[in-house]
Amino acid sequence: MSGHILVVGSINMDLVVRTERHPKPGETVLGTQFQTFPGGKGANQAVAAARSGGKVKMIGRVGNDPFGETLRKGLQENQVDTTCVLTTPDTSSGVALITLDAQGQNTIVVASGANALLSPQDLRDFAPVFEGASILLLQLEIPLATVARAIALAKLYGVRVILNPAPAQPLPPNLLAQVDYLIPNQYELALATGIEVVSLATDALHGLGTPAVIVTLGGNGAFVSTPEQKVHIQGHTVPVVDTVAAGDAFVGAFAVALAEGKDLLEAVEWGNAAGAITVMRPGAQPSLPLREEITAFLQNDRRK
Repeated sequence: MSGHILVVGSINMDLVVRTERHPKPGETVLGTQFQTFPGGKGANQAVAAARSGGKVKMIGRVGNDPFGETLRKGLQENQVDTTCVLTTPDTSSGVALITLDAQGQNTIVVASGANALLSPQDLRDFAPVFEGASILLLQLEIPLATVARAIALAKLYGVRVILNPAPAQPLPPNLLAQVDYLIPNQYELALATGIEVVSLATDALHGLGTPAVIVTLGGNGAFVSTPEQKVHIQGHTVPVVDTVAAGDAFVGAFAVALAEGKDLLEAVEWGNAAGAITVMRPGAQPSLPLREEITAFLQNDRRK
C-alpha cells in the first residue's frame, strides 16, 4: 500500500430498535430488542477499511460524554489512528436512532451533535495528515464546507478522493468535479444530478469532471461507470439480517483495494463481497468483515 487511508467524517452511537414493521406516521408499534452499536458513516468506513487491511487515520469529533469515550475506544480497538479525533466540550456525541424491521430494512434519524462542529479550521490544523495519504474517504454527515476543505487539501497533496454522498443532498458541480470516485446509491445519484436514469445520471457526472461513478444497488451489486465503460457487477444472494452498514463496508473495502493497486472492477468486487458479509450480521461496526473473510468469500464465490 502506497500510503494511509484518511477518513474525514462522522462518529455516532447507533441506538437500534428491532420491530416487525416500521410504524406509520402517528402510529406506535412495539419493538422486540434494543441495542447500542458504535456507528456513524465516517467511523464505519474507517473501521471497514482497517479490517480490510488498510492503515487508517481518522479526523472527526466526539462529545465530552460517555458515548464519546466508547466511540474513541472502539476505533482504537480496530486499529484506527484517532490522534486527530477531537473531544468537544459541552456537546453531545452524534447519535443515530435506527429502526430495523423483520426483513432487516432500516429507517434512520441522525442527531449530529459534535459532528456538526467539525470545521474547515480543524482540517487546516491537521493538514500534515493529508501528506502521504493514498486515499481520502468522505461522506456527508459533517458540514459541507468541511467536506470541500478536505477535498481541497487532498488535491494539494495529490490524494485520490472517494465521496460517498450520504445522507443524500444536492451538491455543487465544482465539488463533484474534484471527486475521483463517487459512490452513491440510486436515490443519492438522482438527488445529486436531478436525473432518474442511472446511465444518464452517470454520464452527466462525467460531463462535470467526475471520472468514476460506482452506484451501489444493494443485493443487485453495483453499476460502474467511467467515460470509457459501463459495467454491472453482480451482487451476492445472502440471508439479510441488518443492512445498516452495508454501504460503508463496500466503501471501506473498495478504498483498500484501490490503495493496494487493484483495478476498478476488482476493487468493486471487493466492496460487493464486504457488503454481502455485513448484511448477514447485526450492528454497524460489529458486522464489518475482516480481510480474511472477504478473501474467503470471494474464493468460495469463484468456485460456484
